Amino acid sequence: MKCEVKNGIYWVGAIDWNMRDFHGYDTPKGTSYNAYLIVDEKIALVDTVKGGFSEEMFMGIREHADPAKVDYVIVNHLEKDHSGSLEDVMAAAKGAQIYCSTRAKAGLVDKYGEKWPINMVKTGDTLKLGKKTLRFIEVPMIHWPDSMFTYAEGDKVLLSNDAFGQHLATSQRFEDEVRANVLYDARAYYANILMPLSPIIAEALKKLPGLNIAPEIIAPSHGLIWRKDPGRIVTAYAAWSSFRPKAEAVIAYSSMWGLTDMMARLIAWGIMNEGVDVRLYDIHASTLASIMTDLLEAKAVVVGSSTQNNIMLHSTAEFMAYLRGLRPKNKIAAAFGAYGWAGGAVKEIDDGLKAAGLETMEPLAFKHIMTTLSEDDKAKCVEFGRGIAKKVKGGLQ
Repeated sequence: MKCEVKNGIYWVGAIDWNMRDFHGYDTPKGTSYNAYLIVDEKIALVDTVKGGFSEEMFMGIREHADPAKVDYVIVNHLEKDHSGSLEDVMAAAKGAQIYCSTRAKAGLVDKYGEKWPINMVKTGDTLKLGKKTLRFIEVPMIHWPDSMFTYAEGDKVLLSNDAFGQHLATSQRFEDEVRANVLYDARAYYANILMPLSPIIAEALKKLPGLNIAPEIIAPSHGLIWRKDPGRIVTAYAAWSSFRPKAEAVIAYSSMWGLTDMMARLIAWGIMNEGVDVRLYDIHASTLASIMTDLLEAKAVVVGSSTQNNIMLHSTAEFMAYLRGLRPKNKIAAAFGAYGWAGGAVKEIDDGLKAAGLETMEPLAFKHIMTTLSEDDKAKCVEFGRGIAKKVKGGLQ
């Protein structure tokens, strides 16, 4: 499948139609492993593909060049989904030299020894292929310490590795060729992988203009290539990395006999009545990735659970662990839930939200044994939702 990104820069990656879990989060649409071949007087391959997919990559390379004639292999990032076929490439291109960051070299030597020539680069270093010049930009912790970008200067193509990507398997290679909401898929990718690194990403984005990086095309290592207004994804990253919220709330809960479920729906009603958008998720029926995708842009996160054995239900506990690991910021949080003989879940959730560094509201808990919510309880739930919505709107002023 021939795909020219721009002026002798070709996509030569592989599509993983059946990938359903990546870094522990759900990827229902599969993914791709994007490698790029740059053909000039010298030939460079930027990144490889996951092990087991190398033949697809070689088929792509052969459409443009003999793999044995690859002069340089650029390793933007060591993770196996990008370097898993490196050994196959170096076996085919026996005279090739590797270019990578200092930290990447340490990882390569640790795994493979010193059997290949490895050139370490830092931000601002260049590699001339002929008419084309590649410039390297170190971006440590986006999302590994070794990570870097490769920028094709004259063509203004940024090969951004794990930044700006999506987990999306399609026959198309460019974002403007598909009907899917690719920006949403990019948000899911950011929320579930990159969110903990947001302060680092925000700083890196601020530095790009000073490095004379103004890409007309952004080609990540997963998903589709941004060629129609690539500034959209950069702007989105700037908002996500600074936790710039919208007037939205996410409710995530688990219920045993239906009372906590009823509370959740009434709280949602109160939030809506105050003009704030809300998304409600029964954790049992939802993926953690989908919840976190909406939570990324929401100002409020509201977590509920019934009590079992004096603690929250296991599904809520799993969500709380997932939330703490991704470390969202600039959010209002609240806990709620119903219980029977003894409580415990709501306090545990409230403590967990505080430990995550979120601004918490007074929680809402009801004790009911073999009964339903009273009219007074229902009114309290709606008012609880209204209070959350007011805090959301006040926090955006």
